[in-house]
Amino acid sequence: MERRTWKGEESVIVVMDANRTKGSVDTLSWALHNVVKPRDTVVVLGILCELGKKSYSCFPFHMGVGISAIWERIEFSVQGDVTPQYLVEEIAKKREQYQSTLQPFYQQCKKNKVKLEVKLVAGFDPKIITLEEAHKSNTRWIVLDSHLKRDKAFIHEHARCNIAAMKGKYVATILSRVAKCKQVYTESRNVGEEDMSIESSKALLIPGKKLDFLQEESSTAILYPLSPCWSPPSWKIGFPRKFDYVEVESITSKFSDECLVLEDESLQVYKGCLMETPVLVKCFSGSYDCFWSELKILAKVHHRYISNLVGFCRTGACMYLLQDYSCKGSLDSHLQCDEQATGLSWKVRLEIALKIGSCLRYLHEECDDGPIAHLSIRSSNILFCHGCSVMLTDFTSARCLKANNACNEDMPAGGTPVGEEEMEVIQNLSLDVHAYGLLLLELITGKKAHPDHNCKADPNFLDWVMPLIENDSLSEVMDPRLMDSGETREVHQMATAALHCRKSGSANNKHFISEVLVILQER
Repeated sequence: MERRTWKGEESVIVVMDANRTKGSVDTLSWALHNVVKPRDTVVVLGILCELGKKSYSCFPFHMGVGISAIWERIEFSVQGDVTPQYLVEEIAKKREQYQSTLQPFYQQCKKNKVKLEVKLVAGFDPKIITLEEAHKSNTRWIVLDSHLKRDKAFIHEHARCNIAAMKGKYVATILSRVAKCKQVYTESRNVGEEDMSIESSKALLIPGKKLDFLQEESSTAILYPLSPCWSPPSWKIGFPRKFDYVEVESITSKFSDECLVLEDESLQVYKGCLMETPVLVKCFSGSYDCFWSELKILAKVHHRYISNLVGFCRTGACMYLLQDYSCKGSLDSHLQCDEQATGLSWKVRLEIALKIGSCLRYLHEECDDGPIAHLSIRSSNILFCHGCSVMLTDFTSARCLKANNACNEDMPAGGTPVGEEEMEVIQNLSLDVHAYGLLLLELITGKKAHPDHNCKADPNFLDWVMPLIENDSLSEVMDPRLMDSGETREVHQMATAALHCRKSGSANNKHFISEVLVILQER
Protein backbone atom coordinates (compact mmCIF):
# COMPACT_ATOMS: atom_id res chain seq x y z
CA MET A 1 0.00 0.00 0.00
CA GLU A 2 1.98 2.98 -1.26
CA ARG A 3 1.25 6.51 -0.17
CA ARG A 4 0.28 8.99 -2.86
CA THR A 5 0.95 12.68 -2.50
CA TRP A 6 -1.68 14.94 -3.99
CA LYS A 7 -0.84 18.16 -5.74
CA GLY A 8 0.21 20.81 -3.21
CA GLU A 9 0.71 18.32 -0.38
CA GLU A 10 4.17 18.24 1.20
CA SER A 11 5.77 15.76 3.55
CA VAL A 12 8.26 15.74 6.39
CA ILE A 13 10.16 12.49 6.94
CA VAL A 14 11.35 11.79 10.48
CA VAL A 15 13.97 9.03 10.44
CA MET A 16 14.47 7.27 13.76
CA ASP A 17 16.53 4.36 15.04
CA ALA A 18 13.71 2.00 15.97
CA ASN A 19 15.95 0.19 18.43
CA ARG A 20 15.97 3.37 20.53
CA THR A 21 12.33 4.42 20.34
CA LYS A 22 12.24 6.32 23.63
CA GLY A 23 15.11 8.67 22.83
CA SER A 24 14.11 9.07 19.20
CA VAL A 25 10.72 10.51 20.15
CA ASP A 26 12.51 13.81 20.79
CA THR A 27 13.28 13.91 17.07
CA LEU A 28 9.58 13.73 16.21
CA SER A 29 8.80 16.40 18.82
CA TRP A 30 11.43 18.68 17.30
CA ALA A 31 10.02 18.19 13.81
CA LEU A 32 6.44 18.87 14.88
CA HIS A 33 7.47 21.97 16.80
CA ASN A 34 9.75 23.48 14.14
CA VAL A 35 9.13 22.36 10.57
CA VAL A 36 5.69 20.73 10.19
CA LYS A 37 2.78 22.80 8.84
CA PRO A 38 -0.97 22.13 8.55
CA ARG A 39 -1.91 19.68 5.78
CA ASP A 40 1.61 18.20 5.81
CA THR A 41 2.13 14.45 5.87
CA VAL A 42 4.59 13.34 8.55
CA VAL A 43 6.24 10.00 7.78
CA VAL A 44 7.93 8.40 10.77
CA LEU A 45 10.49 6.00 9.30
CA GLY A 46 11.61 3.64 12.05
CA ILE A 47 14.77 1.82 11.00
CA LEU A 48 15.67 -1.43 12.72
CA CYS A 49 19.40 -1.44 12.13
CA GLU A 50 20.24 -4.63 14.02
CA LEU A 51 18.12 -7.74 13.89
CA GLY A 52 19.93 -11.04 14.20
CA LYS A 53 23.38 -11.71 12.82
CA LYS A 54 24.84 -9.39 10.23
CA SER A 55 25.07 -10.71 6.68
CA TYR A 56 24.68 -9.60 3.11
CA SER A 57 21.73 -11.47 1.75
CA CYS A 58 20.31 -10.46 -1.61
CA PHE A 59 16.87 -11.95 -0.95
CA PRO A 60 14.23 -9.43 0.17
CA PHE A 61 11.19 -10.33 2.24
CA HIS A 62 8.24 -7.91 2.51
CA MET A 63 5.06 -7.59 4.56
CA GLY A 64 2.66 -4.83 5.59
CA VAL A 65 0.73 -4.43 8.84
CA GLY A 66 -1.84 -1.84 9.87
CA ILE A 67 -1.71 -0.20 13.30
CA SER A 68 -5.23 1.13 13.90
CA ALA A 69 -5.28 4.35 11.90
CA ILE A 70 -1.54 4.22 11.26
CA TRP A 71 -0.26 2.28 8.26
CA GLU A 72 2.97 0.45 8.87
CA ARG A 73 4.97 -1.01 6.02
CA ILE A 74 7.51 -3.60 7.04
CA GLU A 75 10.39 -4.63 4.79
CA PHE A 76 13.43 -6.64 5.64
CA SER A 77 16.04 -8.99 4.26
CA VAL A 78 16.37 -12.56 5.51
CA GLN A 79 19.72 -12.61 7.26
CA GLY A 80 21.95 -15.66 7.77
CA ASP A 81 20.40 -18.14 10.19
CA VAL A 82 17.62 -15.74 11.16
CA THR A 83 14.23 -16.96 9.93
CA PRO A 84 11.38 -14.80 8.64
CA GLN A 85 9.26 -16.03 11.56
CA TYR A 86 11.83 -14.70 14.03
CA LEU A 87 11.87 -11.34 12.30
CA VAL A 88 8.07 -11.20 12.24
CA GLU A 89 8.02 -11.77 16.00
CA GLU A 90 10.70 -9.15 16.62
CA ILE A 91 8.94 -6.56 14.47
CA ALA A 92 5.63 -7.38 16.16
CA LYS A 93 7.22 -6.32 19.45
CA LYS A 94 8.42 -3.10 17.87
CA ARG A 95 4.97 -2.56 16.39
CA GLU A 96 3.41 -2.69 19.85
CA GLN A 97 6.05 -0.30 21.20
CA TYR A 98 5.42 2.16 18.39
CA GLN A 99 1.67 1.89 18.76
CA SER A 100 1.92 2.84 22.42
CA THR A 101 4.66 5.45 22.12
CA LEU A 102 3.38 7.31 19.07
CA GLN A 103 -0.36 7.23 19.78
CA PRO A 104 -0.31 10.67 21.53
CA PHE A 105 1.50 12.12 18.49
CA TYR A 106 -1.12 10.63 16.19
CA GLN A 107 -3.88 12.29 18.19
CA GLN A 108 -2.06 15.61 18.19
CA CYS A 109 -1.46 15.46 14.41
CA LYS A 110 -5.11 14.62 13.75
CA LYS A 111 -6.15 17.60 15.84
CA ASN A 112 -3.91 19.90 13.80
CA LYS A 113 -4.90 18.51 10.37
CA VAL A 114 -1.62 16.70 9.83
CA LYS A 115 -1.39 13.15 8.49
CA LEU A 116 0.88 10.78 10.39
CA GLU A 117 2.23 7.63 8.77
CA VAL A 118 4.51 5.14 10.50
CA LYS A 119 6.77 2.70 8.71
CA LEU A 120 9.14 0.17 10.22
CA VAL A 121 11.99 -0.90 7.96
CA ALA A 122 14.59 -3.59 8.65
CA GLY A 123 17.49 -4.97 6.65
CA PHE A 124 18.07 -1.95 4.41
CA ASP A 125 20.75 0.73 4.37
CA PRO A 126 19.23 3.67 6.34
CA LYS A 127 20.39 6.37 3.93
CA ILE A 128 19.19 4.50 0.85
CA ILE A 129 15.73 3.71 2.22
CA THR A 130 15.42 7.34 3.38
CA LEU A 131 16.20 8.63 -0.10
CA GLU A 132 13.77 6.15 -1.65
CA GLU A 133 11.02 7.40 0.65
CA ALA A 134 11.90 11.04 -0.04
CA HIS A 135 11.74 10.55 -3.81
CA LYS A 136 8.20 9.16 -3.62
CA SER A 137 6.67 12.46 -2.55
CA ASN A 138 7.04 16.21 -2.40
CA THR A 139 9.34 16.05 0.62
CA ARG A 140 10.21 19.38 2.21
CA TRP A 141 12.27 18.18 5.19
CA ILE A 142 14.11 15.07 6.35
CA VAL A 143 14.82 15.00 10.08
CA LEU A 144 17.39 12.45 11.32
CA ASP A 145 17.73 11.39 14.92
CA SER A 146 21.16 11.65 16.52
CA HIS A 147 21.95 7.96 16.00
CA LEU A 148 21.62 8.35 12.22
CA LYS A 149 23.31 11.74 11.81
CA ARG A 150 26.37 10.09 10.23
CA ASP A 151 24.33 9.77 7.02
CA LYS A 152 23.35 13.44 6.84
CA ALA A 153 26.00 14.48 4.27
CA PHE A 154 25.14 11.64 1.89
CA ILE A 155 21.40 12.25 2.16
CA HIS A 156 21.85 16.01 1.76
CA GLU A 157 23.84 15.50 -1.44
CA HIS A 158 21.15 13.39 -3.08
CA ALA A 159 17.89 14.60 -1.58
CA ARG A 160 15.72 17.39 -2.95
CA CYS A 161 14.90 18.97 0.39
CA ASN A 162 16.32 20.39 3.61
CA ILE A 163 17.99 18.12 6.15
CA ALA A 164 18.00 18.42 9.95
CA ALA A 165 20.24 16.11 11.99
CA MET A 166 19.71 16.06 15.74
CA LYS A 167 22.78 16.62 17.91
CA GLY A 168 21.01 16.69 21.26
CA LYS A 169 17.52 16.92 22.72
CA TYR A 170 16.84 20.36 21.23
CA VAL A 171 19.93 20.93 19.12
CA ALA A 172 20.06 20.22 15.38
CA THR A 173 22.40 20.76 12.45
CA ILE A 174 20.56 22.19 9.45
CA LEU A 175 21.67 21.43 5.89
CA SER A 176 19.74 23.71 3.55
CA ARG A 177 19.36 23.27 -0.19
CA VAL A 178 20.35 26.91 -0.67
CA ALA A 179 22.72 27.53 2.21
CA LYS A 180 25.86 25.94 3.55
CA CYS A 181 25.76 23.82 6.69
CA LYS A 182 24.98 25.89 9.77
CA GLN A 183 24.49 25.13 13.46
CA VAL A 184 20.93 25.69 14.68
CA TYR A 185 20.04 25.77 18.35
CA THR A 186 16.45 25.46 19.52
CA GLU A 187 15.22 26.71 22.86
CA SER A 188 16.24 24.32 25.64
CA ARG A 189 12.88 23.63 27.19
CA ASN A 190 10.43 20.78 27.36
CA VAL A 191 7.82 20.74 24.64
CA GLY A 192 4.38 20.19 26.12
CA GLU A 193 1.12 19.28 24.44
CA GLU A 194 0.16 22.92 24.09
CA ASP A 195 3.54 23.73 22.53
CA MET A 196 3.20 21.05 19.88
CA SER A 197 0.61 22.93 17.88
CA ILE A 198 1.56 22.56 14.25
CA GLU A 199 0.79 26.25 13.83
CA SER A 200 4.13 26.84 15.58
CA SER A 201 6.07 25.77 12.50
CA LYS A 202 7.54 29.28 12.40
CA ALA A 203 9.03 28.77 15.88
CA LEU A 204 12.36 30.37 16.66
CA LEU A 205 15.29 28.03 16.10
CA ILE A 206 17.83 30.64 17.15
CA PRO A 207 16.40 32.81 19.94
CA GLY A 208 15.27 36.11 18.43
CA LYS A 209 15.90 35.05 14.81
CA LYS A 210 14.21 33.12 12.01
CA LEU A 211 15.85 31.07 9.33
CA ASP A 212 15.15 32.23 5.79
CA PHE A 213 13.97 28.80 4.72
CA LEU A 214 11.42 28.63 7.58
CA GLN A 215 9.36 31.59 6.40
CA GLU A 216 6.11 31.43 4.49
CA GLU A 217 5.26 28.27 2.57
CA SER A 218 5.84 29.93 -0.81
CA SER A 219 9.49 30.64 0.05
CA THR A 220 10.31 26.94 0.20
CA ALA A 221 9.57 26.37 -3.47
CA ILE A 222 13.18 27.10 -4.48
CA LEU A 223 14.70 24.64 -2.06
CA TYR A 224 14.72 21.60 -4.36
CA PRO A 225 15.40 21.19 -8.07
CA LEU A 226 12.65 20.62 -10.58
CA SER A 227 14.11 17.35 -11.88
CA PRO A 228 14.99 14.32 -9.74
CA CYS A 229 18.62 13.36 -9.34
CA TRP A 230 20.06 10.44 -11.25
CA SER A 231 20.04 7.24 -9.21
CA PRO A 232 21.42 3.85 -10.28
CA PRO A 233 19.52 0.58 -9.71
CA SER A 234 21.61 -0.37 -6.66
CA TRP A 235 19.98 2.48 -4.74
CA LYS A 236 16.47 1.19 -5.22
CA ILE A 237 14.48 -0.97 -2.84
CA GLY A 238 14.83 -4.68 -3.57
CA PHE A 239 18.42 -4.44 -4.84
CA PRO A 240 20.80 -6.14 -4.93
CA ARG A 241 18.85 -9.27 -5.80
CA LYS A 242 19.08 -12.59 -7.58
CA PHE A 243 18.30 -12.52 -11.31
CA ASP A 244 17.26 -15.44 -13.50
CA TYR A 245 18.94 -16.15 -16.83
CA VAL A 246 16.04 -14.85 -18.89
CA GLU A 247 16.32 -11.46 -17.19
CA VAL A 248 20.06 -11.27 -17.80
CA GLU A 249 19.55 -12.26 -21.43
CA SER A 250 16.97 -9.51 -21.86
CA ILE A 251 19.19 -6.90 -20.18
CA THR A 252 22.05 -7.62 -22.58
CA SER A 253 19.86 -7.97 -25.72
CA LYS A 254 20.62 -11.69 -25.75
CA PHE A 255 24.34 -11.05 -25.22
CA SER A 256 24.63 -9.25 -28.54
CA ASP A 257 28.01 -8.26 -29.93
CA GLU A 258 26.93 -4.62 -29.79
CA CYS A 259 26.72 -4.91 -26.00
CA LEU A 260 30.08 -6.66 -25.59
CA VAL A 261 32.58 -4.37 -23.83
CA LEU A 262 35.44 -6.74 -23.01
CA GLU A 263 36.30 -10.39 -23.62
CA ASP A 264 39.09 -12.68 -22.55
CA GLU A 265 39.45 -16.41 -21.83
CA SER A 266 37.22 -16.63 -18.76
CA LEU A 267 35.41 -13.29 -18.61
CA GLN A 268 33.02 -11.44 -20.90
CA VAL A 269 31.73 -8.00 -19.94
CA TYR A 270 28.50 -6.63 -21.42
CA LYS A 271 26.73 -3.33 -21.08
CA GLY A 272 22.97 -3.53 -20.71
CA CYS A 273 19.86 -1.69 -19.64
CA LEU A 274 17.73 -2.31 -16.55
CA MET A 275 14.80 -0.05 -15.64
CA GLU A 276 15.98 2.40 -18.32
CA THR A 277 19.33 2.69 -16.53
CA PRO A 278 22.72 1.37 -17.72
CA VAL A 279 24.13 -1.69 -15.96
CA LEU A 280 27.29 -3.73 -16.43
CA VAL A 281 26.99 -7.52 -16.73
CA LYS A 282 30.10 -9.62 -16.09
CA CYS A 283 29.93 -13.21 -17.30
CA PHE A 284 32.31 -15.63 -15.57
CA SER A 285 32.76 -18.81 -17.62
CA GLY A 286 34.11 -21.53 -15.35
CA SER A 287 35.85 -18.98 -13.12
CA TYR A 288 33.99 -20.03 -9.98
CA ASP A 289 36.46 -18.65 -7.42
CA CYS A 290 36.74 -15.27 -9.15
CA PHE A 291 32.97 -14.94 -9.27
CA TRP A 292 32.42 -15.66 -5.59
CA SER A 293 35.38 -13.57 -4.50
CA GLU A 294 34.11 -10.49 -6.33
CA LEU A 295 30.50 -11.10 -5.26
CA LYS A 296 31.47 -11.27 -1.59
CA ILE A 297 33.39 -8.02 -1.84
CA LEU A 298 30.69 -6.14 -3.76
CA ALA A 299 28.08 -7.35 -1.27
CA LYS A 300 30.02 -5.60 1.50
CA VAL A 301 30.33 -2.17 -0.14
CA HIS A 302 27.92 0.61 -0.96
CA HIS A 303 29.26 4.05 -1.84
CA ARG A 304 28.05 6.94 -3.95
CA TYR A 305 31.11 6.84 -6.21
CA ILE A 306 31.48 3.08 -6.56
CA SER A 307 29.94 0.80 -9.18
CA ASN A 308 27.74 -0.99 -6.65
CA LEU A 309 26.24 -4.45 -6.89
CA VAL A 310 22.84 -4.66 -8.60
CA GLY A 311 22.52 -8.43 -8.47
CA PHE A 312 23.83 -11.81 -9.56
CA CYS A 313 22.79 -14.89 -11.51
CA ARG A 314 24.15 -18.41 -11.62
CA THR A 315 23.05 -20.96 -14.17
CA GLY A 316 25.00 -24.06 -15.12
CA ALA A 317 28.65 -23.25 -15.67
CA CYS A 318 27.99 -19.53 -16.19
CA MET A 319 27.83 -16.94 -13.43
CA TYR A 320 26.86 -13.30 -13.81
CA LEU A 321 27.40 -10.15 -11.75
CA LEU A 322 25.34 -7.04 -12.44
CA GLN A 323 26.71 -3.64 -11.39
CA ASP A 324 25.96 0.05 -11.79
CA TYR A 325 27.36 1.43 -15.02
CA SER A 326 27.54 4.57 -17.13
CA CYS A 327 27.95 4.91 -20.88
CA LYS A 328 29.56 8.35 -20.72
CA GLY A 329 33.13 7.14 -21.05
CA SER A 330 36.09 6.69 -18.75
CA LEU A 331 38.42 9.31 -17.31
CA ASP A 332 41.17 7.76 -19.42
CA SER A 333 39.23 8.26 -22.67
CA HIS A 334 38.45 11.86 -21.71
CA LEU A 335 42.10 12.64 -21.00
CA GLN A 336 43.16 11.13 -24.33
CA CYS A 337 40.70 13.29 -26.29
CA ASP A 338 41.78 16.93 -26.66
CA GLU A 339 38.24 18.29 -26.80
CA GLN A 340 37.06 16.37 -23.74
CA ALA A 341 40.28 17.00 -21.79
CA THR A 342 39.92 20.76 -22.31
CA GLY A 343 36.52 20.50 -20.63
CA LEU A 344 38.14 19.01 -17.52
CA SER A 345 39.33 22.16 -15.75
CA TRP A 346 41.77 21.99 -12.84
CA LYS A 347 38.89 22.42 -10.41
CA VAL A 348 37.03 19.53 -12.03
CA ARG A 349 40.14 17.34 -11.96
CA LEU A 350 40.66 18.06 -8.28
CA GLU A 351 37.01 17.21 -7.63
CA ILE A 352 37.46 13.89 -9.45
CA ALA A 353 40.53 13.16 -7.33
CA LEU A 354 38.58 13.91 -4.15
CA LYS A 355 35.69 11.65 -5.13
CA ILE A 356 37.91 8.69 -5.97
CA GLY A 357 39.91 9.40 -2.81
CA SER A 358 36.68 9.19 -0.80
CA CYS A 359 36.08 5.75 -2.35
CA LEU A 360 39.49 4.58 -1.21
CA ARG A 361 39.03 6.00 2.28
CA TYR A 362 35.74 4.14 2.48
CA LEU A 363 37.32 0.87 1.33
CA HIS A 364 40.43 1.21 3.49
CA GLU A 365 39.07 2.72 6.69
CA GLU A 366 35.28 2.61 6.88
CA CYS A 367 34.12 -0.87 5.83
CA ASP A 368 32.57 -2.72 8.77
CA ASP A 369 34.39 -6.02 8.22
CA GLY A 370 37.86 -4.57 7.75
CA PRO A 371 39.78 -2.90 4.95
CA ILE A 372 39.38 -3.75 1.28
CA ALA A 373 42.20 -3.19 -1.21
CA HIS A 374 40.96 -2.33 -4.70
CA LEU A 375 44.32 -3.07 -6.40
CA SER A 376 43.28 -1.66 -9.78
CA ILE A 377 43.10 2.11 -9.33
CA ARG A 378 43.57 3.63 -12.78
CA SER A 379 41.89 6.17 -15.03
CA SER A 380 40.41 3.48 -17.29
CA ASN A 381 38.46 2.12 -14.29
CA ILE A 382 36.84 5.48 -13.50
CA LEU A 383 33.62 6.21 -15.38
CA PHE A 384 31.77 9.49 -15.75
CA CYS A 385 28.12 9.39 -14.67
CA HIS A 386 26.13 12.62 -14.78
CA GLY A 387 27.88 15.99 -14.98
CA CYS A 388 31.38 15.55 -13.60
CA SER A 389 30.41 12.84 -11.13
CA VAL A 390 32.49 9.67 -11.37
CA MET A 391 32.24 6.00 -10.48
CA LEU A 392 35.04 3.60 -9.50
CA THR A 393 34.66 0.24 -11.24
CA ASP A 394 36.42 -3.14 -11.69
CA PHE A 395 36.72 -5.03 -8.40
CA THR A 396 38.16 -8.08 -10.17
CA SER A 397 41.48 -7.80 -8.34
CA ALA A 398 40.08 -6.49 -5.03
CA ARG A 399 40.92 -8.26 -1.78
CA CYS A 400 39.31 -8.31 1.66
CA LEU A 401 41.99 -7.82 4.29
CA LYS A 402 41.80 -8.92 7.88
CA ALA A 403 40.70 -6.23 10.31
CA ASN A 404 43.64 -5.36 12.51
CA ASN A 405 45.76 -2.44 13.57
CA ALA A 406 47.57 -2.13 10.26
CA CYS A 407 45.08 0.42 9.00
CA ASN A 408 44.80 2.25 12.31
CA GLU A 409 46.58 5.56 12.64
CA ASP A 410 47.16 4.86 16.35
CA MET A 411 49.43 1.94 15.51
CA PRO A 412 52.85 2.26 17.25
CA ALA A 413 55.49 4.08 15.24
CA GLY A 414 58.76 2.82 13.82
CA GLY A 415 60.76 0.32 15.80
CA THR A 416 57.74 -1.71 16.82
CA PRO A 417 57.73 -5.21 15.31
CA VAL A 418 55.11 -5.68 12.60
CA GLY A 419 53.51 -9.09 12.19
CA GLU A 420 53.19 -10.88 8.87
CA GLU A 421 49.44 -10.20 8.60
CA GLU A 422 49.86 -6.52 9.45
CA MET A 423 52.63 -6.20 6.88
CA GLU A 424 50.43 -7.79 4.23
CA VAL A 425 47.65 -5.29 4.95
CA ILE A 426 50.11 -2.38 4.80
CA GLN A 427 51.54 -3.55 1.49
CA ASN A 428 48.14 -4.03 -0.15
CA LEU A 429 46.76 -0.70 1.00
CA SER A 430 50.01 0.98 -0.04
CA LEU A 431 49.56 -0.40 -3.55
CA ASP A 432 46.27 1.48 -3.72
CA VAL A 433 47.85 4.65 -2.35
CA HIS A 434 50.71 4.35 -4.87
CA ALA A 435 48.21 3.88 -7.71
CA TYR A 436 46.17 6.83 -6.49
CA GLY A 437 49.32 8.95 -6.65
CA LEU A 438 49.82 7.82 -10.24
CA LEU A 439 46.21 8.80 -10.99
CA LEU A 440 46.92 12.28 -9.61
CA LEU A 441 49.92 12.55 -11.94
CA GLU A 442 47.70 11.62 -14.89
CA LEU A 443 45.24 14.34 -13.91
CA ILE A 444 48.07 16.88 -13.73
CA THR A 445 49.85 15.94 -16.95
CA GLY A 446 47.00 14.57 -19.08
CA LYS A 447 49.37 11.77 -20.08
CA LYS A 448 48.73 8.06 -19.84
CA ALA A 449 50.53 6.21 -17.04
CA HIS A 450 48.94 2.75 -17.43
CA PRO A 451 48.93 0.68 -20.64
CA ASP A 452 45.65 -0.88 -21.77
CA HIS A 453 44.17 -2.75 -24.73
CA ASN A 454 43.98 0.36 -26.92
CA CYS A 455 46.96 2.48 -26.00
CA LYS A 456 50.47 2.07 -24.64
CA ALA A 457 51.74 4.16 -21.77
CA ASP A 458 55.03 6.00 -21.77
CA PRO A 459 57.48 3.63 -20.00
CA ASN A 460 59.53 6.64 -18.91
CA PHE A 461 56.55 8.53 -17.50
CA LEU A 462 57.67 8.46 -13.85
CA ASP A 463 61.30 9.13 -14.70
CA TRP A 464 60.16 12.27 -16.49
CA VAL A 465 57.48 13.62 -14.14
CA MET A 466 58.77 12.87 -10.63
CA PRO A 467 62.00 14.95 -10.68
CA LEU A 468 60.10 17.95 -12.06
CA ILE A 469 57.40 17.73 -9.39
CA GLU A 470 59.97 17.24 -6.65
CA ASN A 471 61.69 20.44 -7.86
CA ASP A 472 58.30 22.23 -7.96
CA SER A 473 58.61 22.78 -11.72
CA LEU A 474 54.87 22.36 -12.21
CA SER A 475 54.64 24.48 -15.34
CA GLU A 476 56.73 21.86 -17.16
CA VAL A 477 54.36 18.99 -16.34
CA MET A 478 50.94 20.67 -16.39
CA ASP A 479 48.58 19.53 -19.14
CA PRO A 480 49.34 22.03 -21.94
CA ARG A 481 45.69 21.96 -22.99
CA LEU A 482 44.88 23.84 -19.76
CA MET A 483 47.97 26.03 -19.50
CA ASP A 484 45.99 29.23 -20.12
CA SER A 485 43.51 28.59 -17.28
CA GLY A 486 45.79 30.12 -14.67
CA GLU A 487 44.43 27.85 -11.90
CA THR A 488 47.58 26.51 -10.29
CA ARG A 489 46.43 26.05 -6.68
CA GLU A 490 44.63 22.82 -7.56
CA VAL A 491 47.70 21.58 -9.47
CA HIS A 492 49.95 22.30 -6.49
CA GLN A 493 47.60 20.39 -4.16
CA MET A 494 47.48 17.36 -6.47
CA ALA A 495 51.26 17.42 -6.95
CA THR A 496 51.89 17.58 -3.18
CA ALA A 497 49.44 14.74 -2.60
CA ALA A 498 51.02 12.67 -5.39
CA LEU A 499 54.47 13.00 -3.77
CA HIS A 500 52.94 11.91 -0.46
CA CYS A 501 51.41 8.85 -2.13
CA ARG A 502 54.62 7.80 -3.88
CA LYS A 503 56.54 7.74 -0.58
CA SER A 504 54.16 5.23 1.02
CA GLY A 505 55.04 1.57 1.32
CA SER A 506 57.08 0.32 4.25
CA ALA A 507 55.78 -0.41 7.73
CA ASN A 508 57.76 2.55 9.07
CA ASN A 509 56.75 4.90 6.26
CA LYS A 510 53.12 4.09 5.57
CA HIS A 511 50.64 6.78 4.58
CA PHE A 512 46.88 6.58 4.81
CA ILE A 513 44.52 7.73 2.11
CA SER A 514 42.82 10.00 4.66
CA GLU A 515 46.14 11.87 5.06
CA VAL A 516 46.29 12.38 1.30
CA LEU A 517 42.74 13.72 1.26
CA VAL A 518 43.66 16.29 3.91
CA ILE A 519 46.28 17.66 1.51
CA LEU A 520 43.79 17.78 -1.36
CA GLN A 521 41.16 19.51 0.75
CA GLU A 522 43.40 22.34 1.93
CA ARG A 523 42.08 25.78 1.04
